[in-house]
Amino acid sequence: MEWSGGQAERPGRGRRVLVVGGGIAGLGAAQRLRAHPAFSQLRVLEATARAGGRIRSERGFGGVLELGAHWIHGPSRGNPVFELAAEHRLLREKDLSEENQRMETGGHVGLPSVTYASSGVSVSRELVVETASLFHSLIDQAREFVRGAAAPAPSVGEYVRGALRALAAGWTDREDARRLRLALMHNFLNVECCVSGTHSMDLVALAPFGEYTVLPGLDCTFPGGYQGLTNHIMASLPEDMIIFNKPVKTIHWNGSFQEAASPGETFPVLVECEDGGCFPAHHVIVTVPLGFLKEHVDTFFEPPLPTEKADAIRKLGFGTNNKIFLEFEEPFWEPGCQHIQVVWEDMSPLEDVASQLQDVWFKKLIGFWVLPSFESVHVLCGFIAGLESEFMETLTDEEVLLSLTQVLRRVTGNARLPAPRSVLRSRWHSAPYTRGSYSYVAVGSTGEDIDRLARPLPEDGAEAQLQILFAGEATHRTFYSTTHGALLSGWREADRLIALQDPQAQLPGPQL
Repeated sequence: MEWSGGQAERPGRGRRVLVVGGGIAGLGAAQRLRAHPAFSQLRVLEATARAGGRIRSERGFGGVLELGAHWIHGPSRGNPVFELAAEHRLLREKDLSEENQRMETGGHVGLPSVTYASSGVSVSRELVVETASLFHSLIDQAREFVRGAAAPAPSVGEYVRGALRALAAGWTDREDARRLRLALMHNFLNVECCVSGTHSMDLVALAPFGEYTVLPGLDCTFPGGYQGLTNHIMASLPEDMIIFNKPVKTIHWNGSFQEAASPGETFPVLVECEDGGCFPAHHVIVTVPLGFLKEHVDTFFEPPLPTEKADAIRKLGFGTNNKIFLEFEEPFWEPGCQHIQVVWEDMSPLEDVASQLQDVWFKKLIGFWVLPSFESVHVLCGFIAGLESEFMETLTDEEVLLSLTQVLRRVTGNARLPAPRSVLRSRWHSAPYTRGSYSYVAVGSTGEDIDRLARPLPEDGAEAQLQILFAGEATHRTFYSTTHGALLSGWREADRLIALQDPQAQLPGPQL
């Protein structure tokens, strides 16, 4: 058994807490606990060689590439990620403006600067705006069933398609115009798959869809990289508090564990690592991604989780959304272009086309965002979700580059468009300690399952209290899938422990 460290780790001094996972939820919990004198014995176990989890900024192509979290969603007062970023001067002036903070986007992705169709033509701005408006109204309607009206379909996808089928019956367009309108709708559904982190909106439950809360503010990015935020949190922690390359194998709980360094003291939890190291503790905050929990739910806890909690882990959704960065010597897009939409005219939400993934995976790509100018290169960032995204991870860089060069030549109508100079991409599904990107409330689950996942163990309260606590984006009922949801959940569990030790403690905000 091991619990190495300096003077702060003297046996018998304070409650011993382990945080499993060094993403923003784990770092936020550690920072909050460290500020309280009852928690001088504190360790963070991180499976990989770096902190930040699904916040991952890397130098590349002469600038900073966000392989993970990209935007602050709802950057306004009350969003703790925005407030911390503002406090540490990590944002641009315009993103801090009152005007930006008051913007109501409804959670919808902004309109593209240009839309290319697979026949090599640009789609009229008027048609794109009209179709986007219709699609967003259907998504807004899908959020309304949370208010109590009976949901007419199990999933968001089925609801949208049903409404669309009824509307399309009244369209008087020519066949080619009708097909283009449906192809645009198909693209917008794929955008929504990226937003929800799912393969298909048919997997996203309709009734609880509106529980996800959209904060005001125009989504913004970190000029120097999202990881600047987690770096600031890490800088406030002692250097030896985080132990890297320390994957956890099993969390033993409801026990009575001892260690030679603390004679006579017993601990209800023992964290066993893959390398054989063991850490006894009074409390463990588990912040690992839901994707990892899904894969290891039967072996990660001993005794096994209560049936209700294990079922919640199995039922909640967790999908993949990846990015593909393409570097060009010269831009083929117009100055001022920010977002290129790619639409396949043979795709429709009202038709199922059976195809092999290797033949059509690139059709799931929703388009490209133009990254702010790097030194002397030009970079596009494409987004792709679902099984196609997971298939993309199995391809070589050369195969991805070739496929996307062909796509860009086809949709721009320029067969001589220079190929990108290089490619870089995320592979979140393949990452063994992540196994995907973020969570959603799947068909067959409800927001109650998020609350079940978040409840500490043991649940009966008869044994030692708060042995295992749960944090991470998938444990926040209204902000799941976001960095602010993850951070708030880490604070929530830290505050739970502080309140147990010090019921009179004045807990800091915000408590969204």
